[in-house]
Amino acid sequence: MKVAVVAGARPNFVKIAPLVNAMEKTGVCEPIVVHTGQHYDDLMSHVFFRDLEIREPDHNLGVGSASHVIQTSRIMERFDKFLHDAPVDLVVVVGDVNSTVACALTAVKCGLPVAHVEAGLRSFDREMPEEINRVVTDVLSEFLFAPSPDAVENLKREGKPDENIHFVGNVMVDTLLRFLDKAHSTSRIVDALELETGGYALLTLHRPRNVDTGPAFGGILEAIGEIQKDIRVVYPVHPRSMRMIQSLGLGGQANNIDGLKMIQPLGYLDFVELESRARFVMTDSGGVQEETTVLGVPCITLRPNTERPVTVTKGTNRVAGTSRDAIVQAARDVLADEPRGAGEIPELWDGHAAERIVSVLDEAGARNM
Repeated sequence: MKVAVVAGARPNFVKIAPLVNAMEKTGVCEPIVVHTGQHYDDLMSHVFFRDLEIREPDHNLGVGSASHVIQTSRIMERFDKFLHDAPVDLVVVVGDVNSTVACALTAVKCGLPVAHVEAGLRSFDREMPEEINRVVTDVLSEFLFAPSPDAVENLKREGKPDENIHFVGNVMVDTLLRFLDKAHSTSRIVDALELETGGYALLTLHRPRNVDTGPAFGGILEAIGEIQKDIRVVYPVHPRSMRMIQSLGLGGQANNIDGLKMIQPLGYLDFVELESRARFVMTDSGGVQEETTVLGVPCITLRPNTERPVTVTKGTNRVAGTSRDAIVQAARDVLADEPRGAGEIPELWDGHAAERIVSVLDEAGARNM
C-alpha cells in the first residue's frame, strides 16, 4: 500500500517521524513523504529532518508563505498534480495546519481515502484557523486516529461512525520518548545560554490572536516583563512573531525587558532539552502542552482555551488566558508550587501510537485486498 505522508509545518515533522519509521520497519506501507513547504527555511524545517532522523522528503511542493486562503489553494493545486503524477492508495495528514486540510480536501476530490492523525481535538473556538482545519479534516477523513478519550467523545458527538474512530495515543509522545535521551546527551543549549536547570522559564508564542495586534502582543510582553523580575525568561522567537514585533513597533518594548533572552528558533533536540530543564513553560502551542505534560514540567497556556484538555485534567497544564494580570498571577502560582512532577501521563501516551496506527492501516488493507 503506497501512502502519501504529508507534512508542512514544524509540528508536523515531529508527528510524521514515528509514522514513517513504523511504516518502514513493518513493511506494511510504503511511505512517500510529501513536504508542502509551508515552513521552508532551515530553522523551521530542514533541521527537524536531521534531528528526527527522517529521510529527505520524496516530494517538496514548495508553496512558501502566503495568506491562509492563498497558501491553502496553492497546496491544493500542487498536491493535485502530485497525486496525478505519483498515484498513491491513501493520504495521511497530521495535525491542524493549512497543509492538513488542503491535502485532505484534495485527496477526497481525487477519490482517495484520508487518514487524520490527531483527529477529534477541539477548542470549540471557531476564531482559531486551526479549529476550522481540524473540523473540516475530520469530516473528510475515513480513518480518525484520536490521541485522547476526549477526542474520541468529540468525534462521536459529531456523528462519526464508531468503525472510523481509533483511539491510538499520541504520536508526538512517540517522538519525545524516542529522542529524549539523545537530547540530554547531545544538546548543549542550556550551558550555551548560561542557564541552570529550574532557573529559567521558557516562552513560545506564535498564534495570530496573540501576536498580530499591538495591544495583544504588547500586553503579553508587559506580563513577561513582570515575570522576568522573579525568574529569567528565554524566548525562542518564531520568524512570524519576529516580523510582527518589528511591524508593530514592539522592538523597543521587548528589548527593554531587562534580562529577557530572545533567541533564534531551535531545532527539536535543543528545544526539548531547554523545555525539559525549565522551571515552567509559557506557550500558545498545543504540542508544547503535550510535551510538558509528559516531561512533568509546569505549563501555562497563553490562550483562553485549549484543544488538549487532557493536559489540564491529567497533566501539568493550566490555561491562563491572555490578560497581563492573569499571566503574571499564573506564573507566580507556579513559582509558589512544588517545582516538578505534578500530573500524570494520559492513557496510551506510551511511545507506541504510530505502531497502533500502522496496525489499523494493515488490517484495513488486508480487508480490501
